[in-house]
Amino acid sequence: MAREFNTVAVVGLGTMGAGIAEVFARSGVDVIATEIDQSALDRGRKTLAGSTDRALARGKLSPDDRDALHSRLTFAVGLDAVRPADLVVEAIPERLDLKRRTFAELDRVCKPSAILATNTSSLSVTEIAVTTTRPEQVIGLHFFNPAPVMKLIEVVRTVVTDPGVVADVAALCTSLGKVGVTIADRAGFIANALLFGYLNHAIGMYESRYATREDIDLAMRLGADLPMGPLALLDLIGLDTAYEILDTMHRQGGRDRRHAPAPLLKQMVTAGLLGRKSGRGFYTYERAGSGRLMPDDRTPAEPMPAEPMPAGDGDAAATGTTAGNPVRTVGVVGSGAVASGVVETFARAGLDVLSVATDRPGPELDQLADADLVVEAVVEDLDAKKAVFAGLGEICKPGVPLVTTAWSLPVIEVAMATSRPADVLGLRLPTSDPTAPLVEVVGTIRTAAPVLATVRDLCRTLGKIPVVCGDRAGAIVDALRTPYLNDAVRMLAANYATADDIDAAMKLGCGYPVGPFELLDSIGLDVALAVQRRIYHESGEPGLAPAPLLEHLVIAGHLGRASGRGFREHGTDPARP
Repeated sequence: MAREFNTVAVVGLGTMGAGIAEVFARSGVDVIATEIDQSALDRGRKTLAGSTDRALARGKLSPDDRDALHSRLTFAVGLDAVRPADLVVEAIPERLDLKRRTFAELDRVCKPSAILATNTSSLSVTEIAVTTTRPEQVIGLHFFNPAPVMKLIEVVRTVVTDPGVVADVAALCTSLGKVGVTIADRAGFIANALLFGYLNHAIGMYESRYATREDIDLAMRLGADLPMGPLALLDLIGLDTAYEILDTMHRQGGRDRRHAPAPLLKQMVTAGLLGRKSGRGFYTYERAGSGRLMPDDRTPAEPMPAEPMPAGDGDAAATGTTAGNPVRTVGVVGSGAVASGVVETFARAGLDVLSVATDRPGPELDQLADADLVVEAVVEDLDAKKAVFAGLGEICKPGVPLVTTAWSLPVIEVAMATSRPADVLGLRLPTSDPTAPLVEVVGTIRTAAPVLATVRDLCRTLGKIPVVCGDRAGAIVDALRTPYLNDAVRMLAANYATADDIDAAMKLGCGYPVGPFELLDSIGLDVALAVQRRIYHESGEPGLAPAPLLEHLVIAGHLGRASGRGFREHGTDPARP
């Protein structure tokens, strides 16, 4: 019979601790909420009251339920107050020395049957447990922020945690209306191990001036359908918290450089630029603790709209008028699905489109001599693309932008096949869904600024939101997303967690619309592998080498939905999403 948890104590009433206390009290459990001193206790009480008041205002709690919730809360200073608890959840700052001292003291004051849980997001539960005389009753219970809303709890067992304790705590998670995912004690667990490598990569991308903060965040919100961009999310988490998590994972996770905190992150933390909590991080906020953005010296002179303008709306859209030369006629070279998607995108905006349905250059390219812009969308083969561009360079008018849709090849190599590399750039249109808003505009070190401006402005007249980046593998979206997917495959191959649990962790813990294995099966394992190979070839980082399991599945023909089988079984679908 599962043990009953009639009284739960929460140690530490910061944002997470107050949220955890609210979760238990909402579920009818008596809660002892403790802090180190009276001022910290008052702040915690205020945080919890603010959360329940907001829930009341939004209709998520009735006045009677709110009052009943608060009646189950007892606030106290010091650890002696937790003696009656059946379960103690520690939610103090993410410092190993502090947690170890706290657990040693909890071991002294708690009754022998009490289970001690840590809400650590990255530290070793084992190292915390061994400071007690009851390591078999110590477990990780990792909630996600905001705890009353997020459904996931990572239940972290150590090598000595009693299986009965694991089962009882997992059952408790279910009774709270949460989804508990039980995993072993490893740096970062599931969600943070995958999330923070991605966040760290985004910092490096911004630090190298590869793209602006706004374009990085827009790209991931619109192109990857994430609830927040990575830099805005870091400001919400707190840059000091992010640094501690990354540093812990780097030290405990085999010194993988993907988790070595980016130099800019450490500099910002040292300078006190911690994100929303300090009023300034990657963005500037109205005041400390506010989420309202304020303009600063890095805000674009003409901020990008959050929503695209309607395609075909007015003369500007119909003619494609831009900051450079007007674009009235667009040529498209290619015969496959990508070319068809490009043709549809421009035609929907009311532009004249000349389609040359070939993947090899020939006399038919001559009909593009008067085009105002030409998009190459032939097969993803460098020699084929170079041959097309060599022809276009001779045929097209001087100054006409020549655009490649290459997604796994360096744009500069395509550009240098022409006598006019200044006119060449990359364009990643959402060809699988012509109504999707994001377009990635890829400039090389030879692309002329007026050409870049012309194409960027044209994208806006198409009803799209352009983001601009340098010529590296994956542009923005795939450069950040594909290594995250590769990390998930490595985690699966190591038998740390199942595909279902990893997908659940990212959806329920991070708010992702789909899990990594659902996404891999959708986009195609071969497509992801091609991008990851180029990222690895470009960087040389061992941590970015394609996961062997991913390579083996592609060799075996298990490509995802397109082949009927990937990480899961699917009905055969010849059309890849």
